[in-house]
Amino acid sequence: MAHGIKKVSPHVHSRVIELGKFLNPTVAPLIFTAYRKTLSVQPKLVSLLYRTQYNKSLNGFTKLALHRIFYTQTAQVIAQLRPDIVICTHPFPNAVISRLKRQGLKIPLYTLITDYDVHGTWINPEVNRYLVSTPQVKGMLEDRGVPSSQIQITGIPVHPDFWENGDKVKLREEMGLRNMPTALLMGGGWGLSFDEEHMKALASWADRVQLVFCLGSNQKMIDRMKEIPCFQHQNIRILGYTREVSKLMDVSDVLITKPGGMTCTEAMAKGLPMLFIPPHPGQEEENCEYFVQAGHGRIIDSADVITNCFQELCDEQQKQGTTTPRRNDQTEQTAAYDPTLCAQAVHDLLFPATTEVTAPSLERFKAGITARPLSGTRLPL
Repeated sequence: MAHGIKKVSPHVHSRVIELGKFLNPTVAPLIFTAYRKTLSVQPKLVSLLYRTQYNKSLNGFTKLALHRIFYTQTAQVIAQLRPDIVICTHPFPNAVISRLKRQGLKIPLYTLITDYDVHGTWINPEVNRYLVSTPQVKGMLEDRGVPSSQIQITGIPVHPDFWENGDKVKLREEMGLRNMPTALLMGGGWGLSFDEEHMKALASWADRVQLVFCLGSNQKMIDRMKEIPCFQHQNIRILGYTREVSKLMDVSDVLITKPGGMTCTEAMAKGLPMLFIPPHPGQEEENCEYFVQAGHGRIIDSADVITNCFQELCDEQQKQGTTTPRRNDQTEQTAAYDPTLCAQAVHDLLFPATTEVTAPSLERFKAGITARPLSGTRLPL
C-alpha cells in the first residue's frame, strides 16, 4: 500500500508500522508461534473458532489484552507522527485505533480488508470507511449493518512491481532459467505444505517443466528438499526468502500456492493462472472459494490436477514453439481489477476535489508532510 501511494502521490509520506513487532517485540513472536502451532496441530479447532465467531466482534477479554499491550504505545506513536489518516490492515490494530477514537482521537480511520471475506472482528463503529476487495465483500459488510456510504470497493493493493508485466524470455535469461514451461511454487513465509504424493508428482515433471520453489523462511524444508535426489535436477530451483517475487511471476506460466489474499491478488494482477494447495481453515478457505469460482485457479485435490495442468503447459509450448506465452483467458473479474485503484482511492480521501484547501494545510502540503498513514499488520495467512 505505502509504495503504491508513493507512486500515485509522491508528495504523500507513508509510515508502515507492524503493530506487534514495533510496539511490543516481546509479545508478538509468542502470539505468532502460538497461532502457527495451533493451526498445524489443531486445524479443526481453528476452523471452529473462526466459524463460531464469524459474525462477532472481538470479545471483551481480547480488547482488554490489546489495550494492555498496545494502547499506550500506539497513542504515543500517533502523537509523534501526527498522521492525517490511519489505515489498518488487520482487526487488532483496527480495534486499538478504534479505542483511541472513542477516547477522543480525531484522525480518520480507514480499514483495508485484505481478504475476500469479512470476519466480524473487522467491524468497529469508529471506522470512517472500509476499503474492500469486491462487491461481495461490500455486501457482507452491509448485511452486518455498515452503511453503504462507508464502504468503497478498491481491490486489494499490491506493490507497483506487480502493476505491469515484464518480458518473460528476457527475465528468464537474466535469472539463469531455461525458456520452457515454468511453474512457480510459493507457500508464504512458512513454506509449502504438500504431502509426499504431490511432491513426487511435481518432481516427475522436471524434464519437461521447470520448477521454481519459493519456500520463504522455512529453512528446514529448504535443506531437506536439497538433500532429496529427485529435487537435485537442473530444472529445479529452490529458493528461500526473496524480494523478486514479481519477476518470478513474470517468468512463470502457473503459480502453485496457498490461497492467501495478497499473493493471489499479486498473481491476478499479473494474469497468472493458479493452482491452490488445500487451504487452512478460516480466511484461506474463503479466498480459495472466491478465486476458484471466479475462474482464476483450481484446487489441488489430487495429483492428477498437477499432471493435467503440466500437460496443458507442455502441449501449449509445442503449439507455440520455444516460448510459452501467458494464457489470455482472463475472466471479467481479472480484467476489471485495477491494481492502482486502492492507492488512488487513498489519495482521493486525503485530497477530495471538493475540499477547500486552507492556507495552513497548503503549507503542509508544500512541505511534504501532509499525510503519514499508520498501517497495521496482518497475521500470517
